[in-house]
Amino acid sequence: MHRFLLFIALLACCYTGCIPAPDFHYQKEEPIPHNEWNYSFKPSFKFAITDTTVRYRPFFIIQHTQAYPYNNLWVWVSIKAPGDSVVKKERINVVLAEPTGKWLGRGMGEIYEQRMPLNLNLVKFDKVGDYEVTIEQNMRINPLPEVLHVGFRLEKTGMAAH
Repeated sequence: MHRFLLFIALLACCYTGCIPAPDFHYQKEEPIPHNEWNYSFKPSFKFAITDTTVRYRPFFIIQHTQAYPYNNLWVWVSIKAPGDSVVKKERINVVLAEPTGKWLGRGMGEIYEQRMPLNLNLVKFDKVGDYEVTIEQNMRINPLPEVLHVGFRLEKTGMAAH
């Protein structure tokens, strides 16, 4: 039985080793002061786009404890594109748990981390230059307890942009 389990584990390692890792372009996380996300704390993430021939996929990153009191998180995502004087803003619901209460994402002990793809209608990252993304919590409770870190990640998809 142990040999069979060892074979399955080895096979899984070989299989996942053949899958190419995503090409991440940018990632940064900000710690939430005192693990309570206040309305006034709006983490900002600045990055440069130099290649407009590929598509980029944005992600919201959150790390929270299992004591987080909700199964979701409403956030405002604001984006300022290069050369734009107007900041575009979109409200997004980030689902953190299944209806049964089981946390999504990866968990270790009492801490869970989730990387959620953002389907932003705001921007296509099709201009060369510096972008700025700002994220603010938009729940009814302030401060929002049991949130440890939030972040932003941008991956190249490898697909040509239109």
